[in-house]
Amino acid sequence: MSSSISDRFAHIRASLPSTVRLVAVTKKVSTELMREAYTAGIRDFAESRIQEAASKQAELQDLSDITWHLIGHLQTNKARKALELFSWIHSVDNLPLAQRLNTLAAELGVNPKVCLQVKILPDANKSGWMVPELLADLAALKQCQNLQIQGLMTIPPQGLTDGEILNVFDSTYELAQTIKSQNCPNITMQQLSMGMSGDYQLAVQAGATMVRLGTILFGQRA
Repeated sequence: MSSSISDRFAHIRASLPSTVRLVAVTKKVSTELMREAYTAGIRDFAESRIQEAASKQAELQDLSDITWHLIGHLQTNKARKALELFSWIHSVDNLPLAQRLNTLAAELGVNPKVCLQVKILPDANKSGWMVPELLADLAALKQCQNLQIQGLMTIPPQGLTDGEILNVFDSTYELAQTIKSQNCPNITMQQLSMGMSGDYQLAVQAGATMVRLGTILFGQRA
């Protein structure tokens, strides 16, 4: 990639509707490159691992207006640390985790924004609710009053055609509308976190409000 992060960001940002939030995925990206991205105008940064995020946040604490997003699988025993480090958790993928986060949020006096991770198609490599499971758990999720459940997150399985990927994103949008119609105060379904470097344009076509972009901004990681 010969162009700068600033050029790439400007090009992608210009291609996205103003309503779509660009979240830069910085797993294995140096803090030097993250500073370059910040200078280019990026304020949303996403990490997959608690430990990597903690060390980067310490190095970048002078950049006080960054919003930090957790997009990786979260183990229940790291839930407290996740709430201390992140404003957004995109990867709430099961009911016990949601309930644990809800309890800890009350203890810490925070109201994190979260997305529920769903699997539209079976995928052994991904965490998340299958659709019938999520619908069955909604009554319990309504009780998680300390969480601001903002929407859904999904990652299509590998190896799909563009048409199949678009169908996954369309189905996620439809699921969000179904959940929205139930009028749960803490479950608003305003956000759809879907689309990565290879498929974000399809996600935007289907109604994504947040796209998670790494490689297209920073190049291939080691």
